[in-house]
Amino acid sequence: MGVEGCTKCIKYLLFVFNFIFWLAGGIILGVALWLRHDSQTTNILYLQLGDKQAPNTFYVGIYILIAVGAVMMFVGFLGCYGAIQESQCLLGTFFTCLVILFACEVAAGIWGFVNKDQIAKDVKQFYDQALQQALMGESDASNAKAVVKTFHETLDCCGSDILTSTFTPLWKDDLCRKDSLKSFFENTNCHKKIDELFSGKLYLIGIAAVVVAVIMIFEMILSMVLCCGIRNSSVY
Repeated sequence: MGVEGCTKCIKYLLFVFNFIFWLAGGIILGVALWLRHDSQTTNILYLQLGDKQAPNTFYVGIYILIAVGAVMMFVGFLGCYGAIQESQCLLGTFFTCLVILFACEVAAGIWGFVNKDQIAKDVKQFYDQALQQALMGESDASNAKAVVKTFHETLDCCGSDILTSTFTPLWKDDLCRKDSLKSFFENTNCHKKIDELFSGKLYLIGIAAVVVAVIMIFEMILSMVLCCGIRNSSVY
């Protein structure tokens, strides 16, 4: 016996929310894959300075986002099918998956908040080390120059602060882009560009997480109400 009245409205409302949830999962998966293969981040985070690899903590958050997007699509489909079939078993499984997914998202959000400044800081330290080796002519300076030039060309910057941003082109013309006068007037130092690169992407991840969390809360409430309605209708 099918549900009637308000419970029937909740059934279709839950279906609509799950369809939106499924679409959101696809969008998040697409955005995560775009962030993973973005030319700026891949050019920088795949660099190697001697035996030292560029910090790639940023990719941990991206892999979590990819997993969340894929699971969301599966859970969204499960919720849609469970709502249409009025199956308490499927809805119960859907609710359990939502709770687990919500807990993982909260954990990932806490991780991202704790590491949001550390990610950029680690990359800036990696750049400073390469810049120092390149300027001072230390061992393996050719590798350091290649790393520094990749930063400069990818982020359109030069130097790590005002001092090096101004005078590095005069000391080591081969390290910066030929339009070094632009760096002189605009002061596009690489520390600022690194902060802009990662803060923008982390804000995008944060907005996606908040939107998904709100949808999850609504779906958990609706699924509980629908389960109760199905149970009551089966009794009668």
